[in-house]
Amino acid sequence: MTSHDLDVILLTGSGVLILAVLAVRLSVGVGLPSLLMYLGLGILIGYDGAGVQFADADIALVLGLSALILILAEGGLTTNWSTMRPALGLGVLLATVGTTISVGIVAAGAHYLFGLDWQLAVLIAAVLSPTDAAAVFSVLRSVPLKSRVSGVLETESGLNDAPIVVLVTAISVGEIADYGVAGFLALVVFELVVGALLGLLVGGGGARLLRRAALPAAGLYPLVVFAFTVLAYASAALIHASGFAAVYVAAVVLGNTELPHRSATRSFVEGIGWLAQIGLFVMLGLLVHPSDIELWHIGAGVGIGALLTFVARPASVAACAAWFRVGWREQLFIGWAGLRGAVPIVLATIPLANGVTQSIDLFNMTFVAVVVYTIIQAAPLGRLARWCRVESDRGRDVEIDAAPLERISADLLQIHVPPTSRLAGVEVGELRLPRGASVTMVVRDDSTLVPHRTTRIRVGDELLIVTTRELRESVERRLRAVARHGRLAGWDLDPRAGQGS
Repeated sequence: MTSHDLDVILLTGSGVLILAVLAVRLSVGVGLPSLLMYLGLGILIGYDGAGVQFADADIALVLGLSALILILAEGGLTTNWSTMRPALGLGVLLATVGTTISVGIVAAGAHYLFGLDWQLAVLIAAVLSPTDAAAVFSVLRSVPLKSRVSGVLETESGLNDAPIVVLVTAISVGEIADYGVAGFLALVVFELVVGALLGLLVGGGGARLLRRAALPAAGLYPLVVFAFTVLAYASAALIHASGFAAVYVAAVVLGNTELPHRSATRSFVEGIGWLAQIGLFVMLGLLVHPSDIELWHIGAGVGIGALLTFVARPASVAACAAWFRVGWREQLFIGWAGLRGAVPIVLATIPLANGVTQSIDLFNMTFVAVVVYTIIQAAPLGRLARWCRVESDRGRDVEIDAAPLERISADLLQIHVPPTSRLAGVEVGELRLPRGASVTMVVRDDSTLVPHRTTRIRVGDELLIVTTRELRESVERRLRAVARHGRLAGWDLDPRAGQGS
């Protein structure tokens, strides 16, 4: 590669990135997921558009899996454990048993209704069945849902890639017959369990280390946190466990630990997640050649997608939800919100890279199904959430960031008061923070003031609170309690509290 080649790549890449970022705003305006914009951008500059040729399935697979690692890490780091925990059982069941049911139904339909041979039928059922983490997390940002519903969707999309990657890879390299049904199930269980345990170990160890270490620059914290999630993936993949399970579990652990500069870390990983999505979808758009998509690809893709969306997915949700108290409205929404995005297209590159017979047909059918049903499912999600009564009025929490003050073994907390938080209207003295914690400054309307006990907190305020390190968790619990329940929250607390402000 010459310096001129590098200049051309940088020029093209920066231009595509700027257009892709602007496409986010456009996609929000028209109510469609941004991934469609990115795919379209890739197609426009690809073989049938501007003429950029990209047909290396091996590189596409490596880059695709790398992007999925970053997307899962971002999803885990921004997942709220208190929201996820009550829904963990159903989410895990959907990611395993539910995915298996979907694969079985779609594979049978693809074989008997659409005439595909069994290998191709099972492959297309497998690549289409998992929900896409990027698409689901994107929906959760724009549609506030009840904690159980959002927890189920987050857990399922974060974990269901792992068993499917094992299945698609085993079929593509011809190893599925070597395992047998029992052997394959044992392999999946091994990969998931060991991967999750490694993720828990790496995430817990990383959190413990970061809580004890004081890094010299705030910008280093997001880098190290992200590095730990990638370390979890690599450690699991090295021993042939599930790297996807490992990276997601490690990210959830790190994201729910009270680490320094948590807001900065969240912003950083969201930016990395967006960058991974943009690069992934544009690359997949380059890989698609619309001129090669035949009429039967469109018919089979739409038909098999319909079978998955209207039969297999609702059946799998109903079968798994039967073990939990989940109303039919919630089941309907969870079934409909199981969006497909980049994951199926990336999975379709596995047989493409391994030279499986009809893998190009598989890729084209998968592309058609993803595009069509992403549009169909995503457009009415907001209205469907209201009709199914799964919308949430969340927003009463507070955003808390922390910076370590090592010389005095204390932390400086920065609290943002959002519009629906019940902190608004509460006097500083009514916070009743523990002794050793104090509200030292309020930033309001671009000016600062030193508060008194009677200073009333307003929407949009930024509170700066200094607390000793051993009291930090108690202070954060108290702030969140008042933010959710108002000034009377915990009115019967220890009378020794409340003197710090």
